[in-house]
Amino acid sequence: MEGIIDAHHHIWRLDDLDWLKGPTQPRIFGDYRSIKRDYLINDFTTDLKDSGVEKSVYIQVNWPPHEELKEAEWVQNVSEENGWPHAFVGFVDFSAEDTNNTLKKLNTFPLMRGIRQQLHWHENPLYRFQSIPDLMNQTAWQSNFSYIQEYGWSFELQVFASQMKDAARFASSFPETTMVLQHCGMPEDTSNTGMIAWSEGMSRLAECLNVNCKFSGLGTFIHRNDPDFISDITGKCLEMFGANRCLYGSNFPIEKIWSDYATLLNAHLAAIDSLTAAEDAPQWNGVVRLQGRAKVGDQELVLSLIHISEPTRLGMISYAVFC
Repeated sequence: MEGIIDAHHHIWRLDDLDWLKGPTQPRIFGDYRSIKRDYLINDFTTDLKDSGVEKSVYIQVNWPPHEELKEAEWVQNVSEENGWPHAFVGFVDFSAEDTNNTLKKLNTFPLMRGIRQQLHWHENPLYRFQSIPDLMNQTAWQSNFSYIQEYGWSFELQVFASQMKDAARFASSFPETTMVLQHCGMPEDTSNTGMIAWSEGMSRLAECLNVNCKFSGLGTFIHRNDPDFISDITGKCLEMFGANRCLYGSNFPIEKIWSDYATLLNAHLAAIDSLTAAEDAPQWNGVVRLQGRAKVGDQELVLSLIHISEPTRLGMISYAVFC
């Protein structure tokens, strides 16, 4: 199968990442000693060999504070030297006073497509990234966030189920900004109660037409590649968001901790096969509207959301607007 764009992956030099090169400690994705090394673009392209992935989007990976421009410069240079990745999502701290200045500088990089500032908060400290659950609705934070609209970039929305009500209010406040929900809303509690809360929160977010859902990171909390779990979650997401608002990302090399690339991608393809094979399955016909275009050198790169061009396949997975 050809035509796939991996809309969520990382590359890194170990020395650039304090969180990775430091002492191993408990993290949401479990034992990560196997990825405590350089993971360069040639490692990524080797992993996805023969997968049908033709382009990719790099997602910021938490360089030390105030080094977001160094990260962007490095990724831009990697792309110019190797032809991969084809777009990237950088970091901005919207709590910082110099937000607009940072955005202006990031705008000088041709492959820049969006911003990720991780907002997830959880009552379990192991899962907690931010110190408060509703940072996205703080007045000062939103004031700085509004500058993103000047660039037409997307925002990677990363929240847990308990934050989705606030996240929906936030998304509704910026209807012209495309938002991409990370990791299918991070369903970390798979109990009946947990899945009800996740479903209710996802339904709220699905009502915000500027919010899209990324099929990525579904091994994060279960620490394995589980085709049944992927099928269940992505099926629910497709039902809520529709095929034209869903997209695929490998989350490599995090998912490499427990899976090779082909096995991971095939689990997503099989999930769509099983969904569209059902008698009562929605019909994903044709090609959905394109969300944006970008220039990569002399080539125009069409960046769209996932679309399913065949009723029994995932079809071409492309990335939008900052995709």
